[in-house]
Amino acid sequence: MYIRQTKMKTGQDGESYHTHRLVEAVRVGKKVSQRTILNLGSSFSLDRELWSTLCARIEQLLAGENTLFELDQTIEEIAQSTYRQILAKRAEFAKLDNKQAEPVYEEVNIQSLKQIHPRSVGAEYVSLEALKELQIPELLTELGFNGPQKAAALGNIIGRMCEPASEHATFSWLQKSSAVGELLDFDFNKTSLMALYRSSDMLFAKKSQLEERIFEQAQSIFSFQPTITLYDLTNTYFEGDAENNPKAQQGRFKEKRSDCPLVTLGVALDASGFIRHSAIFDGNVSEAITLQGMLEKLNAPKDAVVIMDAGIATEENLAWLTEHQFKYIVVSRKRARDFDADQANVITSADGHSIHLQRQAGNSEGEIQIACWSERRASKDRAINESFRKSYEKALDKMAAGLSKTRNTKKRDAIHQRIGRLKEKHKRVSAHYDITLDIDETTDIVRALHWKYQPQEASKLTNPGVYQLRTTLTDWSDEQLWRTYTTLTDLESVFRSLKSDLGMRPVYHSKESRCDGHLFITVLAYQAVQVIRRKLRDQGESMSWKSLRAILQRQYRVTATFKQRDGR
Repeated sequence: MYIRQTKMKTGQDGESYHTHRLVEAVRVGKKVSQRTILNLGSSFSLDRELWSTLCARIEQLLAGENTLFELDQTIEEIAQSTYRQILAKRAEFAKLDNKQAEPVYEEVNIQSLKQIHPRSVGAEYVSLEALKELQIPELLTELGFNGPQKAAALGNIIGRMCEPASEHATFSWLQKSSAVGELLDFDFNKTSLMALYRSSDMLFAKKSQLEERIFEQAQSIFSFQPTITLYDLTNTYFEGDAENNPKAQQGRFKEKRSDCPLVTLGVALDASGFIRHSAIFDGNVSEAITLQGMLEKLNAPKDAVVIMDAGIATEENLAWLTEHQFKYIVVSRKRARDFDADQANVITSADGHSIHLQRQAGNSEGEIQIACWSERRASKDRAINESFRKSYEKALDKMAAGLSKTRNTKKRDAIHQRIGRLKEKHKRVSAHYDITLDIDETTDIVRALHWKYQPQEASKLTNPGVYQLRTTLTDWSDEQLWRTYTTLTDLESVFRSLKSDLGMRPVYHSKESRCDGHLFITVLAYQAVQVIRRKLRDQGESMSWKSLRAILQRQYRVTATFKQRDGR
């Protein structure tokens, strides 16, 4: 057994390349000829001086022998992979030989049983079926993906669904741990990491066509009519400086990673939970300035209902929506929280909690407000407010006590700066406290600090659990408006899924195109996950994808080998 390198030429431009074959010498009568055992491909990159060692190890594996000496890990991995491919090829030949023949029984040594190459298959199989439901394999063919490119693209998406990680880690998973290659009838050991990166680039280049067709197919599967648009943004951070990506900017990050540059993903969803359009923005982009561009790209119909949170619901955006004949339901940005329980209607939420709704006059003509209150939310707000109050008062007491200690700062300007930083840190509650200083006018030294809790009316502290909706849907009932707005929680669950279940964070790429491709693969993976969850939800199963994946990942494929009586 040996490895032969052969020079080949492509049919299109005559460009030459080398391919490698694993060959064995066989005697036929009085002649000796060479027979190809396996095509190792053009990406085979083991150093030539190690070829004989590799061949010897493959022969050992085929003979069921162990090696006396520890081999280089790379050689051992290639040998094991080649061994598995030879076994699979022999099994296929055996099937063809015996297809029309009578059953053949072989004697095997039961004690020689070996189970090798375990690879996960359950989550991968379900993921691939969801992609087929969305007709993504056929769509990739229509968009010009050839066989290997399509396999790499599907491997990227399935990898993001089943083992969320970077493309580099996905490549290793596809080669060593997963049965995706068998499901796709493609050998990922014969491709390269660059093939996955290039498929990511190709997917992003076809982003508009993919998003449009996938959403149309989702409509066909679940028979829904798109009427409501939910819109929000989230961001993710880079591992590294990402100097080659102009979108990588320092910004406000909810996960407190202020040391990393960020990039922002915006998504517009239908109430069905499927993404209609996504866009990637700079890490420091303001939420409020992205809405108009997204809706224009969507070609959203007039009178469509747009739902968004307070971060995007600026007066400018609301005026633009009205001008372009969109309807909206948003959370008011006003700090005041007026609510009169005696004027409220009571409804029951899906989980059995009472919700109190009071209709109020809006901020502008053609608009109304709905003040919403629930005891569950009020209880949560009280607990949070109490925690913030205790923390702020403890800090004030500590500052006051420090004024009586030696070596502590007591200058008026320094104390004012400390109070300012403290108010900024505890801005949720600091506005409800009056702080006075006892100052020696001669020395400008602060002798004492006093504070008093004075809660402001119609605030979070005095009206916990109250929030206000603004809407131009004046002919809708209070209950209909509230239930429609709560579909925004679907968007929040999308972001949780994108960030935790589907590995959007962090981004390891430094190039803008590769970063964009990484984020778009996550969007495609989400669409397939949504198909799975919608189908299961129709059957009464509402587990998260993370929990479902943990169950499916218990299914493995394992190759079993026996020794026959004649030593084969």
